[in-house]
Amino acid sequence: MALSQRNNISINFSSVVMTDVVFNSLIFFMLTSTLVHPSAIKLLLPKGNSQTSAKPQTTVSINSDLNYFIEQQPVAFEQIESVLKQKLGAKPETYIALHADKIVPFENVVKISDIAQRNNYKLIIATSPK
Repeated sequence: MALSQRNNISINFSSVVMTDVVFNSLIFFMLTSTLVHPSAIKLLLPKGNSQTSAKPQTTVSINSDLNYFIEQQPVAFEQIESVLKQKLGAKPETYIALHADKIVPFENVVKISDIAQRNNYKLIIATSPK
């Protein structure tokens, strides 16, 4: 009686597991990249305790050299109001975040506040946590 052993080892590569890993990694990086909002303009914001839950539609930034930016795009002060009107229109309850370096004179912050008030925009002054 001859007994024969059959050792059939099947070597198959299943790409399903690798596809799942790549797909889950893609979803993870897509979700985390939307949470990170890098600011290209370096500002030292004043410190404050209060936080707001409103989400601004756009940002106006003033750096220490008194250069004005609307969403990282440099804008002359004289053009800020027209650029905001073009970008936001006359929507009620429109929020604008103002990022001003802490050494910027208060006069410049008030100028932006006046523009927001003339156009019925709500102004949020950005601060860094204490």
